[in-house]
Amino acid sequence: MPEADARSASSEAMREAGPSQVGVASYYARHFNGRRMANGRPFDPASDTVAHRTLPFGTVVRVTNLSNGISVVGRVQDRGPWTRGRILDVSPRIARDLDMMRSGLARVEVVPVVEVAEARD
Repeated sequence: MPEADARSASSEAMREAGPSQVGVASYYARHFNGRRMANGRPFDPASDTVAHRTLPFGTVVRVTNLSNGISVVGRVQDRGPWTRGRILDVSPRIARDLDMMRSGLARVEVVPVVEVAEARD
């Protein structure tokens, strides 16, 4: 399956593909840049990477910042977060898109999604 980044995936029609979760998200600190993730690839801070404890690698998720309504699409490529009370770690790019860089944390809704092919006339 080709890997699409959050910008291209978010422009496509998406359908919910699993139950949503609500909780606190944080973003990867600078010292994780280039380190190997649980999937074996190096972490890229400009990627659409999210870390979740149980969703399968490759799962596409819609992450919505509940304080401002901004949604971004990401892909599960790592495990975590391992800090109590958090449900998701996101790349700095996704954190910027969600407008959570200043606070470092955001209350979010995480929903697994699948791309829906649009009917052609």
